[in-house]
Amino acid sequence: MALIEIENMEFFARHGCFPEERIIGNRFIVSLAMEVNADRACESDEIADAVNYQNSYEIVKAEMQQPSHLLEHVAKRILDALFKNQKGISKATVKVSKINPPMGGQIEKVSLSLSRESKTKD
Repeated sequence: MALIEIENMEFFARHGCFPEERIIGNRFIVSLAMEVNADRACESDEIADAVNYQNSYEIVKAEMQQPSHLLEHVAKRILDALFKNQKGISKATVKVSKINPPMGGQIEKVSLSLSRESKTKD
C-alpha cells in the first residue's frame, strides 16, 4: 500500500452555521490522505495506472465551492465524490479546517477529520 497526501490546499468558501459566514465567506485548509495499491503504477510509470493527484484536487475544489453549514457535511461530500470518481482508493481521510472561526475568541482554526474505507475491492 502507498499513501498519497495532498496537504494544505487553501480555498475561500462560504461554509458556516451563521448567515454572515455564508455571505462573507472564510479561508479553509483541506488535507487529503489516500491509501492506494500502487504496485501497477510503480512498475508501469503510467498515469493511467495511478490515482491522479490533479483529479483528486479538482474533486476537493468542486466540493469546497458548495456551501454547507457543517464541516462534517463538507468532509462527507468530499469522500463521497472521491470514492465515486477515483478508482483504486482503499481508504481516505480528509481534514477540513476553518481559519479564524467566529467563536467569540482568538482561535487559529477549527478542524474536522473524517475517514472512510472502500466498500469494494478495487
